[in-house]
Amino acid sequence: MTTQDTLATLATGLLDGSIKVIDCTAPLGPDTPLLKLPDEIADQTPPIEIHKISEYGDRGPWWAWNWLKLGEHSGTHYDAPHHWITGKDFPDGSVDTIDPQNFVAPANVLDFSKEAAEDPGFLLTVEHIKAWEAEHGEIKEGEWVLFRTDWDKFNTDEDAFLNDKGEGPVTPGPTAEAIIYLMEEKKALGWGSQCIGTDAGAAGGFEIPFPAHNLLHKHNKYGLASLANLDKLPPKGAVFVTAPLKIVKGTGSPIRALALVAG
Repeated sequence: MTTQDTLATLATGLLDGSIKVIDCTAPLGPDTPLLKLPDEIADQTPPIEIHKISEYGDRGPWWAWNWLKLGEHSGTHYDAPHHWITGKDFPDGSVDTIDPQNFVAPANVLDFSKEAAEDPGFLLTVEHIKAWEAEHGEIKEGEWVLFRTDWDKFNTDEDAFLNDKGEGPVTPGPTAEAIIYLMEEKKALGWGSQCIGTDAGAAGGFEIPFPAHNLLHKHNKYGLASLANLDKLPPKGAVFVTAPLKIVKGTGSPIRALALVAG
């Protein structure tokens, strides 16, 4: 089978429904939960605003459109290497310079939803990843690794989604060793989470602070946050589409994350 035959088979599958498109994106609007950082070290992302320009009236009789105010890292979004100091020097580290070949790739979905339900501060280790690989197959170079915790069930309730009871957020995420393993041994394309960011809630206090951000972007790789519907994907076999807006010098972008799966 030629490459053209493969594309024709894909096109046929999309048309006849034997290939399904799964939306892995949370709704984006004024009620979307946003990351909160300590005021003493950072300015905050402003609340999302949607402003009407016109809607079939005096200001535009035949059309409707809006203008938006939102941060690059709002809702389901893409983290480019320039998002973090460790990735600031890569010439292809902003969303407008990343090779678009990287926006479509196979996905590994690591299901630790049971563990996260029992312990909201659950940390994924190298041992967890290796056990998953022993059951489902090896993570290959250039593939996404997506961390299923089913945290998206909270994404309409900011307090529950951030889970900060006054002593800092408590949400699941990876250990530094897990990200090192994925970057240096597996050479994964990137790491995706269903939480507000790619790191665990407590990651600011780790020996390597915010290891997903620090280490992903140090290796010129990518992060995805606030993903949804990972429970609808198989452990292996999905093709993940994650194209950010082509923002000039952008450090990230909201995305419509889509997965192609067998119907």
